[in-house]
Amino acid sequence: MQEHVLPAEPEYHAQVQNSPDWKSWKQLAVMETLKAEARAAGLWNLFLPGAISDGEYGAGLTNVEYAPVAEIMGRSSFAPEVFNCNAPDTGNMEVLVKYGSAAQKEHWLKPLLAGEIRSAFCMTEPGVASSDATNMQATACVEGDHVVLNGLKWWSSGIGHPHCRVLIFMGITHPSAAKHRRHSMVLVPRDAPGVEIVRMVPVFGSYDSPFGHGEVRFTNVRVPVENIIAGAGRGFEIAQGRLGPGRIHHCMRTLGAAERALELLCQRSLQRVAFGKPLAELGGNVDVIANARILLEQARLLTLKAAWMLDEVGTKGARSEISQIKVAVPNIALQIIDQAIQMHGGAGVSPDFPLADMFATIRTLRIADGPDEVHRALIAKLELAKYRD
Repeated sequence: MQEHVLPAEPEYHAQVQNSPDWKSWKQLAVMETLKAEARAAGLWNLFLPGAISDGEYGAGLTNVEYAPVAEIMGRSSFAPEVFNCNAPDTGNMEVLVKYGSAAQKEHWLKPLLAGEIRSAFCMTEPGVASSDATNMQATACVEGDHVVLNGLKWWSSGIGHPHCRVLIFMGITHPSAAKHRRHSMVLVPRDAPGVEIVRMVPVFGSYDSPFGHGEVRFTNVRVPVENIIAGAGRGFEIAQGRLGPGRIHHCMRTLGAAERALELLCQRSLQRVAFGKPLAELGGNVDVIANARILLEQARLLTLKAAWMLDEVGTKGARSEISQIKVAVPNIALQIIDQAIQMHGGAGVSPDFPLADMFATIRTLRIADGPDEVHRALIAKLELAKYRD
């Protein structure tokens, strides 16, 4: 990270095109160089937990072991791809490792693990409150030897990437079944007839090329029934298995960004002089710095505890802790990044520093994978359950 990735940031950002025309986006040459260097060094597919891969597909690390690695990668917005550890590919690969058939692994998992292709995850819908995923309206109807997909999805991250070749689509297969047994996850080739990218949705004005967050229409998309992952009706089961490790990854990367923001804040406070004093000696800035360090340490320990519980008792046993970090970490990081922006003045909201990009990305994280309110509701429900009897 220190010797290769961070020094490449100016070149990477210079090659990025912030254009809504996703068809013009290209994989960046600097990224391909960095990926080759990382793979040659053996720093590749580090995210796959040993508990599900037995070291066959990745480094075989536990979630606790991977957590500090994710934090280091989180210091740069594009670093995870360098090590083939970027979302949503990480979650999609975990799904295929854990739930995919031999044929699905051969066809899609191997090239994803090799970094030869990219993927997207199509779950959220614009027409319903997707914070309650049972509201989903898209359908995945089995018709003979095929499954037929219809629906409109958005925030399908990664679908604009020029190497995106496969999507995981979630839709209703059994409308009369119990609400968490109605949905299926289906592998869909990006170029399947009926798959239409309507647009890329910008985040605070940025299209996040070359990945993008697409609004995607599925119109009578027909794929073989063998493309259903783990069998019809198991979509929610797979989703829960997918989200646990992913939230650890998100939170630890976020802590890496917050650490970098605090470093920038401290450096700026010592270098800049106003009213005859360094900024560090003005106002309540020493309290700002001290409180930021305290909050970061608390957030990291809570996240590591959640990772440890995930390793020890699985997603179900760690539900409260996973939701706790999903609320705590982005909020703490945003507070620190905002303070760093303030310390930098006008430079803080410019592209000369990574702070504005960090803020936009992490503010989105308070919605992605469930809004704060949903996680708080689960935490309270689990806490009250201890006393109801």
